[in-house]
Amino acid sequence: MNECKVGDRDWPRAVRRELDDREQAALAPLACASRHALRRVPETPADHRQDFAQDADRILHSRAYTRYIDKTQVFSLVDNDHITHRVLHVQLVSRIGRTIGRFLGLNEDLVEAIALGHDIGHPPFGHEGERILSKICSRHGLASFQHNIQSVQFLDRFERGGRGWNLSLQVLDGILCHDGEVRARRLRPDRHKDFAAHDREMAAKLADPDLELVPMTLEGCVVRLADTIAYIGRDLEDAIELGLVGRDEVPEQCRRVLGNSNGTIVYSLVTDLLANSAQIREAAADDVAGDWLGFGEEAGGALHRLKIFNYQRIYTNSAFKPDFAKIHLCYERLFDHYLDLAHRAERGEHGRSFLRSMSPAYLAAHGPAAMVRDYLAGMTDAYFLRQAAAIGCAIPERLCLPK
Repeated sequence: MNECKVGDRDWPRAVRRELDDREQAALAPLACASRHALRRVPETPADHRQDFAQDADRILHSRAYTRYIDKTQVFSLVDNDHITHRVLHVQLVSRIGRTIGRFLGLNEDLVEAIALGHDIGHPPFGHEGERILSKICSRHGLASFQHNIQSVQFLDRFERGGRGWNLSLQVLDGILCHDGEVRARRLRPDRHKDFAAHDREMAAKLADPDLELVPMTLEGCVVRLADTIAYIGRDLEDAIELGLVGRDEVPEQCRRVLGNSNGTIVYSLVTDLLANSAQIREAAADDVAGDWLGFGEEAGGALHRLKIFNYQRIYTNSAFKPDFAKIHLCYERLFDHYLDLAHRAERGEHGRSFLRSMSPAYLAAHGPAAMVRDYLAGMTDAYFLRQAAAIGCAIPERLCLPK
């Protein structure tokens, strides 16, 4: 680095320029370079960090990220310290995604930022909590609750008192589009997006939860597939740990092609994905034919079969579920409680203390029901139960499942 010396005022920016140049030379032509990051509010580079690395830092240091530590992944209210929680899941997605991105010559910082933020919008008690909250939102005139949209909401419009983190479009798009089953074996990015298109997709997805959205970058596609790789074997391992499934019960096709442990399943899927997506490393920037990644036919078929097995034996297995009737009632009563506080504040009475730190701009842009949705979605499982108990709700007990 010859532009300036360490300690000079311009040294951090010189470091950043060198990192950008080094990255550009190392990345595959179809990768998304950090210097191409788009922000809704343009920022003047002030330090050595590249844009997507800065986004990852902002997510990692957000208050919402801190609350991952007590968010359900699959198993709620289970007394076992070795069961996966949401914070471990996003770290696994990040690690798997960066491994894939490194081999394919993609931007690892962008992969990491999307992976760290992709589940921040999950409410208490995982997907069951998401379904409960969605029903309540619909009754109060809100669109259906979807955790991927809520993740964008938190990072773009709720954090920092409602100002958001001004994350790049590529990161927000990857978070929005991470969810949903991949019906085709190959996943191709939808590259022609700007913030106007992003806002339209947000509105369209709110109106139609089944709408299929595709990330705008290969890095976003990597996270979408890494998400599946991270949860499919780990959920199985957790179920085996709790004695709900036997390892020998895994379907023969899955055992033969992928294995029957989390480690072998992750390794098999990542290896297959890399072998079947290696064209990315050499494809030109305008090579539409090579702009995709995906699994081979055999591994893709085994993965589909394993998803069915997990759904039937784990996700819908009542043996591990806590008393969700009580949790549902807690959601209902907490929503009504905070909505009453918000309405009282609108009338000039004392209320809305639960959002006392929010900016006037946030308060002006969100009605009372939307504020309550955001507040409930941000709660950890434990805080949710404490608040429910404080207003007189019956709280479900933790389960001690025999192994």
